Amino acid sequence: MISLSRNDTRVDGTLPASRPSKKLLRRAGADYSQKLRRTIQFTFLLLNIWIGIQFYLFVRFYESSGQTVRASRPAGVEGWLPIASLMNLKVVLLTGHLPAIHPAGTLLLIAFLGASLIFRKSFCGWLCPVGTVSEYLWRLGRRLFGRNFRLARWLDIPLRGVKYILMALFVYVVADMSVEGIRQFLESPYGLVDDVKMLNLFRELGIAGATAMVVLGLGSLFVQNFWCRYFCPYGALMGLISLASPLRIRRDEDLCVDCARCAKACPSALPVDRLITIQSAECLGCMQCVAACPADGALFLSAQRRRRVPPWAIAAGVAALFVGTYIGARWSGHWNTPLPEQVYFELVPHADELSHP
Repeated sequence: MISLSRNDTRVDGTLPASRPSKKLLRRAGADYSQKLRRTIQFTFLLLNIWIGIQFYLFVRFYESSGQTVRASRPAGVEGWLPIASLMNLKVVLLTGHLPAIHPAGTLLLIAFLGASLIFRKSFCGWLCPVGTVSEYLWRLGRRLFGRNFRLARWLDIPLRGVKYILMALFVYVVADMSVEGIRQFLESPYGLVDDVKMLNLFRELGIAGATAMVVLGLGSLFVQNFWCRYFCPYGALMGLISLASPLRIRRDEDLCVDCARCAKACPSALPVDRLITIQSAECLGCMQCVAACPADGALFLSAQRRRRVPPWAIAAGVAALFVGTYIGARWSGHWNTPLPEQVYFELVPHADELSHP
C-alpha cells in the first residue's frame, strides 16, 4: 500500500502530474540573489549613515557660528524629505521646470518611482535604509525567538490600510496646493531649513517620539517588516506604482513540489505557493521566495512572455537609475540647493523657532 503525506498533494487537493527529479532540486543557499541584494542594501545604508554624519557636522558648524568642523551640506539628505519632494514633483509636472530648492530630493523621488515602475517595489526591497534596518530586526527576532509572528487576518488587513490612508492624506495636501503656494512654502524660512528641523526631531526626541520608536523596534523584532507593512506611506506609493511594472514573480506548476517554502519566506506574507503570478502591491521584488524554492526553475522573476529576469539585472538596473540620476544632476547643475552661506548662519541656529507657514 502506498501512503500519501500532506506534501504529496497540491493545494487544490489533486495529485501532481509529475515530480521533478532529484537533480532538479537545489539548496536555497545556492541562490545568489540574496547575497547580491544584501550587498546593495548594506552599501546604501552606509551611504545614508555617511550623509547623516556629514549633515550633522554641517548643522553644528552653523549652530556654533563657525567654531566647529566645517562640512558642506550633502544634498542627498533631501531624500529624507519625501513631502517636499512630492511638492516639487507637482511643480515639475505642471511647469516642466525643476525648482531650485531641494532639487536632489525631487530627482531621487523620480528615480525611486522609476525603479518601482520598472523593477517592482525594488526601492523597498533593495535600497530603503529603513527597510534594511527593519529586515535585520526581524531576522534578529527570528534568531532570538525561533520564529516571526503574523497578525491575525482580521487585524492584519485593517492595519495594512493605514499606510495607504497616510499616503492619501499627503497626496491630497500636495494636490490641493497651487504651484505658487508650493514655491512660497519651500522658499520660506521654514522650507529652507526643513531638513534641519527633521534632524532636530531626532536629536530632541521627546517621550512620545521615543515611545513610538521603541514600539516600532519591538514590533519589527516580532513581525516581518512591521513599519513597512503597516505604516510607511512612501512604501505605499511605491507599491501602487509597482502595479504597472512589467515584472512578475511566476510559479511553474509542473515543476513546483508544493513545499510552501516560498510563502514562508515571503516577508509580505503573500500566498506565493497558491498563485501562478504575483501581482500584489505588497510584493517587494526581493526574490526571497525564489531563493527559498528548492525546485530549480519552479519560481522565477519574469518579464512579458515569461522571459526570465536574473537577479543581477535588478541590481544593475536599480544601481544605474540611482547613480545615473546623481551623475546627471551634478553634470546639469540640478543637485545642490544654491543658498548663500549667510542664510544658513541666520536660519540654522533658530530652526526650532520657525513655525509652519
